Amino acid sequence: MTEAVKDAAPVRGPDAEDGFLASLAVYLRPRVLIVILLGFSSGLPLALSGATLTIWMAEAKVNLTTIGLFALVGVPYNFKFIWAPLVDALDVPLLGRWLGRRRGWLVFTQGLLALAVVWLGFQDPVLSPWHVALGAFLVACASATQDIVVDAFRVESLETREQAAGMAGYVAAYRVGMLASGAGVVLLVAWFETIGVARANVWAYGYIAAALMVSVGFIATLLAKEPAGGPVSSNDVGVFARIGETAVGAFGEFFSRRSAVAVLGFVVFFKFCDAFAGVLTGAFVIDIGFDKAAYAGIVKGVGFAAALLGGFAGGMIARALPLVTSLWIAGILQMASNLVFSWQAWMGVDLGALTLTIIIENFTGAIGTVIFVAYISALCGDRAHTATQYALLTALAAVGRTFLASTAGFVAAQTGWMVFFAVTALAALPGLGILAYLQARGHFRELAARKP
Repeated sequence: MTEAVKDAAPVRGPDAEDGFLASLAVYLRPRVLIVILLGFSSGLPLALSGATLTIWMAEAKVNLTTIGLFALVGVPYNFKFIWAPLVDALDVPLLGRWLGRRRGWLVFTQGLLALAVVWLGFQDPVLSPWHVALGAFLVACASATQDIVVDAFRVESLETREQAAGMAGYVAAYRVGMLASGAGVVLLVAWFETIGVARANVWAYGYIAAALMVSVGFIATLLAKEPAGGPVSSNDVGVFARIGETAVGAFGEFFSRRSAVAVLGFVVFFKFCDAFAGVLTGAFVIDIGFDKAAYAGIVKGVGFAAALLGGFAGGMIARALPLVTSLWIAGILQMASNLVFSWQAWMGVDLGALTLTIIIENFTGAIGTVIFVAYISALCGDRAHTATQYALLTALAAVGRTFLASTAGFVAAQTGWMVFFAVTALAALPGLGILAYLQARGHFRELAARKP
């Protein structure tokens, strides 16, 4: 049997179960439910320092230039891997001794997050724009740190065959959290106004409500169990030396693996076709003749539901099939879904066609995300470095979304929409090529051997 064929063979854990009902039952396991609740807590802050804050500032008549500059407060999300070694190397005083390293960090960051959200809510965008910027930056820092800890906690807490299901539930809850702090807070603020609350106070009350929602993650943390076999503190070296050792150890351990460079290339390119098309999806829909209301209604309504269903479908696929097979399915679906936009360009202004296009795009994109994150989680098997390695890999995965996809506008201007989306489908080929190489090299068999 060749290495490639052996890589394709299913690897089943001791608790392996077959069938549709078994695939659904995994979502009811306590440790999976804990991860789902933490997903809601992780999704909350993004809108509070982004879309919701933008609406608040626009309503306060802050100039558009200033509002645009506030996008920079999201920088911590891109560079969180820099301080991830802190989370792997150090315990939070008192909390770490009481709850363990991962849960101690979770309670600490959730407390900071709630305080930052409340403080931001009491600022005035007109009179104190710099205070608002500082508040939004603190929310982003606390949120990014919470993401580091939640990712490490999820990878270390869930068994191998629970990872995809846990990530599917996490992504769904994350989206619900974003909805609650986005449209939810805006609607709550509007309701406060209708019942006579002073306009000067409505946004503060809305942000207080959002801070209270962080309690979902706080309660989940207290109910959770500290992951077994996590990192252990060493008192033989100083704090800075310990952090340095952790950072060097995390990167050194990863790059000592066979095919490490190819793995990094795969992480960069696997979702590139999605990012390449996605950066101009909104502009495409408006350019061919749809109005903003129709697009927003379909994306927020039907698209949201399709993404949730796709996430759970991805979890079931990854649970039922070998990881390499799941990645092939996800990669081909992502590639094919981009061609649907070429069909949409040919159809023109047709709401039925747009609805189908958005459903396919969101459904297949969510499948790809869940399976891809299950793969990244499998790469982070060294529990002494989980937070650092996961933060590094997710930051690397964002390269395609940020830097490589920035050329999309130039390509679309030169080719037109139908050809452009065909080109974005071809952008999936490098990732699929590296996947074939890794499979042939026995990479997935090695991953299976490293599983705890």
